[in-house]
Amino acid sequence: MSAEQNQQAQERLGEILEARAFDRFSEVWAEDVVDHDPAPDQGPGLAGIVDFWTQFTTAFPDLSLTPDPLVVTDDFITAVFTIRGTHTGPFQGHEPTGRSFEVRGIQVSKFRDGKIAERWGATDEQGIAEQLHLGEPDTKFVSA
Repeated sequence: MSAEQNQQAQERLGEILEARAFDRFSEVWAEDVVDHDPAPDQGPGLAGIVDFWTQFTTAFPDLSLTPDPLVVTDDFITAVFTIRGTHTGPFQGHEPTGRSFEVRGIQVSKFRDGKIAERWGATDEQGIAEQLHLGEPDTKFVSA
């Protein structure tokens, strides 16, 4: 696949996330996607990705991701982003705090046949935990 096709898939992913149309994730994620940095208790493959995002956007219904630099090649996309949200629903054992967060993250996606086949990523989990007042600074809260 070309870098241009991968970038189009990445843009479609952003549209799907914004629309909360997780039933369309198969348009951009391979069924057997390998998430090298899954969230706690995240299941494997596409079903695990769908479940994570469903839970995440239920806990943070105003969630937004703003991409910053993108590095696009024929095989990979590296995206740096800012993620924001307000904690109004339970998530990963934490009751809603009503507090908001804003942190940075990075995701590297490996593409196969125009879909994300592998994912690596990190988000400032400590920053989320601190801003939401979740207690332990080493709380593993989210991977996306």
